[in-house]
Parts: sequence; structure tokens; C-alpha cells
Amino acid sequence: MINTTVDGDGVAEVVMDYPPVNALPVAGWFGLAEALTQLGADSAVRAVVLRAEGRGFNAGVDIKELQAATDFGALVEVNRGCAAAFAAVYDCPVPLIAAVQGFCLGGGIGLVGNSDIIVASDDATFGLPEVDRGALGAATHLSRLVPQHRMRAMMYTSATATAAELHAYGSVLTVVPRAELRAAALAVAGEIAAKNPTVMRAAKASLNGIDPWDVKRSYRYEQGFTFELNLSGVADRVRDEFGRS
Repeated sequence: MINTTVDGDGVAEVVMDYPPVNALPVAGWFGLAEALTQLGADSAVRAVVLRAEGRGFNAGVDIKELQAATDFGALVEVNRGCAAAFAAVYDCPVPLIAAVQGFCLGGGIGLVGNSDIIVASDDATFGLPEVDRGALGAATHLSRLVPQHRMRAMMYTSATATAAELHAYGSVLTVVPRAELRAAALAVAGEIAAKNPTVMRAAKASLNGIDPWDVKRSYRYEQGFTFELNLSGVADRVRDEFGRS
């Protein structure tokens, strides 16, 4: 489920809780998009912390939901849901801080790569193992976290990067012990929330306006290759092999 709260200082928390590994179903991706959109429309909200309960931040899409589908309808919907959730993070009118623990994989990269600020626990790892699942996508967002050639190597090999590595690149603001993760993210959000809210919303809009990435267009382009792999039947075979491994 997706849980939201807003404290008296205007700091909102959006918490993903989908045991056992926070692999979101179609409804989860759309629910996350809706929650973020509603919070952004609330003038009392000054900053958002996106975090998760459980072992890891996000394991991407619910592969079992796709495997149980009898047609391509679930694939179309999960791709739409992911696009909606990633866009809601990017378009959130106030700064959004992602608090990442454990694994951040697949769709999790899309969420984190579109966030404004990343705080991570020292056990956090980031990866895009899409090729092992017969899919593509979110390289758009991974390329916002690591340099181009590192991104390509991670895509081709399904390798992961540590929070410390991303901190060295400058994409992760700070790395803390897991027990301190929520407090660290809330501290950053609180510092932002203490500033003039009109100025901060203008700052977010201006930074999106000068962004060199067109994240929505490029992610949608990547999705086209995922559809192609599924239509050809290759994706089903790769997913089945992954499920047996």
C-alpha cells in the first residue's frame, strides 16, 4: 500500500509498503502517482520524502503479475503506471527527497533518478537488471545517477552500484546508517520546508525548465523496445528463465 502523512511544518511522507520486496503491482504505481499529485496540489505541503518499509526501497514491477496475465494488457498498464509514477516524482511542485535503503532496482531507479535529492543508507545498492527480465527502461534515470559509460556497463551486465559510489559521483547527497535514514531525509526536508514556499516552488519549476534531460520522452522511447521484446516472445522466455533461476 501507499501511505501518506503531512506534519505541521509541511513535510509530507509517502511510504511504499508492498511486502516482501516492494515490487509494485499496476495499482501500486498508479496509486503512488496519485498520492504524489495530490500532495503537490496541497499548498500546505512544502517538501516530500519518498521512502519505503521493509528490506529494500523498491524491486521494480511485480513480475508475477505480468506472468499471470493472459494478454499484453498487464504489460501496457504497468508501463503506463511506471511512467505516471516517474512523472509524478519529477513534476512534484515541491522538492522531493528519496530515502533509499537496501535494494533499489528497476522501477526504483526511475523513482530515485527523477527525485530532487537522494539520501541513502550505507547498505543501499542501485541497479537496473532489466535485461535479465526481458525488458528495457529507466536507463534514462540511471544516467542521471552515474556517468554514461558506467550506466552502459550496469545495463549490459546487471551490475549494481553502492550508495558510497553514487555519493562519490555526487548523485547521493549523504550516506547514513540504516537506522538514521528516515531522520536524515526528514532533516533535509525540514530545512527546505523552512524556506519561503513560493520561492521553493518557483525554484523547482525553474530547475525542471532548464533540465537537459527530457525524461518523459526518453523513457517512453525506451518502453517501445520493451513492447517489441514482448511482442516477439523473447521477453516471456527470459522472464521464465529468470523465474526458474
